[in-house]
Amino acid sequence: MSLHLKEPRRGRADEAGTPSAAIFAAAAAMALCEDLLLCNYPKCRAKLAGYAWVTACSHVFCDPHGSGEFSRSPAVCPACGSALAGKLDIVRTELSPSEEYKAMVLAGLRPDVVLDISSRALAFWTYQVHQERLYQEYASSQAEGRLRQAERACARRLQDKEAEVAAVRAEVASLKRLLEEYQGKFTALSERLMERNRQYQKLQGLYDGLRLRNMAAGGRGLPASALPTGAVTTATPPGAFGPLFGASPPAGGGFFPFDSPGAGEAAPPPGCPAPRRR
Repeated sequence: MSLHLKEPRRGRADEAGTPSAAIFAAAAAMALCEDLLLCNYPKCRAKLAGYAWVTACSHVFCDPHGSGEFSRSPAVCPACGSALAGKLDIVRTELSPSEEYKAMVLAGLRPDVVLDISSRALAFWTYQVHQERLYQEYASSQAEGRLRQAERACARRLQDKEAEVAAVRAEVASLKRLLEEYQGKFTALSERLMERNRQYQKLQGLYDGLRLRNMAAGGRGLPASALPTGAVTTATPPGAFGPLFGASPPAGGGFFPFDSPGAGEAAPPPGCPAPRRR
């Protein structure tokens, strides 16, 4: 099926210059778009294959959207809102025609007619590529705007996080200073405690010595070395040892019934009997 466009679209080929210039421009445009048409229905943009609906206002739609939109009367282009009342304003065309169709579709037409049809068909491609470039520029500008907004939001969040980190670092430094202060106080208190312990040990030794001395004095002449440490002795009442030891020493001196050594005689060592007199 041949491609038919409205008559005002003739100006597109005229703007491109000669038909040869339009052909080269369209060839460059097709190289940019990689020979792929996209559906012009809003929010569709599907790659076209098989059959497509082409309008006189140079828009193209996929088969599902074209069949749904152009089944109504009067038909209106979903892309630009133009009225499509002509018989050939809407054409359902095969995008990959057979070789037989290609051989016969323009057969018998004059060269100028063939070039005119070709220039209009190429003008359609040029328009599609131009619209795609505008759409991509718009999408790129929107993406750049979103990127700038994201960068500003990230910069603000980064500043907030840096402020939080600085506050935490200041708090950590303050806590370190406080820890050092408490460590100094702990060291001073430890030294004071050790000094107090030394003083306590010294006083405890003095106290134990005095206690042992008092216990020795209360043990009626027993040496202090004979008393066990910590033992408590009480005064022995008179006559507690029976008839061996009286309440008072017998005449002649001492508690024992032997004489004391005379003058000039050495006293025997403790535990040894006194030597007999001759």
